[in-house]
Amino acid sequence: MTSRIYLDNAATTFPKPPSVIEAMQRYAVELGASPGRGSYRESRESGLLLETCRQRLCELFHGENPTSVIFTLNATDALNLAIHGWLRPGDHAITTWLDHNSVLRPFNALAHAGVIEQTRVECAPASGLVNPWDIERAIRKNTRLIAVAHASNVTGTLQPLAAIGEVARKHGIALLVDAAQTLGHVPIDVQANHIDFLAAPGHKGLLGPLGTGLLYVRPELAPQLNPIRQGGTGSVSELDVQPDFLPDRFEPGSHNTVGLVGLSEGVKYLLAHGVDNLYAHERELTAAMLHLFESMPKSVQLYGPTKLDERVGVFSIRVDGYDKPQALSEILEEQFGLLTRSGLHCAPLAHRTMGSFELGGTTRFSLGPFNTLAHVERIGDALRELAA
Repeated sequence: MTSRIYLDNAATTFPKPPSVIEAMQRYAVELGASPGRGSYRESRESGLLLETCRQRLCELFHGENPTSVIFTLNATDALNLAIHGWLRPGDHAITTWLDHNSVLRPFNALAHAGVIEQTRVECAPASGLVNPWDIERAIRKNTRLIAVAHASNVTGTLQPLAAIGEVARKHGIALLVDAAQTLGHVPIDVQANHIDFLAAPGHKGLLGPLGTGLLYVRPELAPQLNPIRQGGTGSVSELDVQPDFLPDRFEPGSHNTVGLVGLSEGVKYLLAHGVDNLYAHERELTAAMLHLFESMPKSVQLYGPTKLDERVGVFSIRVDGYDKPQALSEILEEQFGLLTRSGLHCAPLAHRTMGSFELGGTTRFSLGPFNTLAHVERIGDALRELAA
């Protein structure tokens, strides 16, 4: 079999920069202490490593204060903190049909319990784009939160974040952005785009390990965000209530320090190479993929935007003759060494929007910083052979 090419970066990026693995190994071998749980050198140094990680993340997306970077288990955990911590009984929330289950399910849980009302704004069937005006029209007197996936993990659709941010700020409504497919891939400025809560995993575009994530909270909203867990923090241990200062208010229990050290090194890699440069590389690959699909037989169907400025490097397809997307993934791996993901991708409404839900979903190719134009050529060769 030919060499294997990893094309599932929407699930987690691979490979990681060598410096990420080296930093994690150094921590595990030389320090190993829990930050904030001791006054000895190793514990203090571990604490400084976490501070450095917050500072680097804050620099990456132009946050106001590093202490507003809350470490979480993953993006799903971050989204749950924002949703359950922000919404109150009787509130109304807005999301879109292209959002992930990490948003849809928490909203549903609250709605089914009678705590909140919700509106799910439909998106254009061909592109998946949401019209900011449709979001504005959905606003009610009791609307407290607008949640949007910056980019779809199914179609790669890149939503007009600046315009949505303007709508939210105009009406004084908090904006929660799921940046699982964009942070590290696409330049993001939380202040310029009026983002109140930014949720992201550490293991995707940020190039860190699994089991890491973050929620950025706009500082002035932090007092209104309720913690959803309580416990030890290593600070103000004389009190039996959760501290009210950041980040301890939202970070009970021991940190995944070895993972966060890796995350910090991943963000360092992004800052050194420049997200603008990495984004330009991904746009080059994305343009090549779009050009590839333009020349494909009609038996190969691409879902989502066909314009470069409306998407990221996530591509969902179906090929005639492969009724089950999993069958296509299997042959792509076995015969061509291409590693993809098939199914509904934890985003059922996105597939309903595209008309692929009843078909069992799609086969997804998702690009990362270490993919190349040669990889795109391999994809084209494989699909043309299968379509023939």
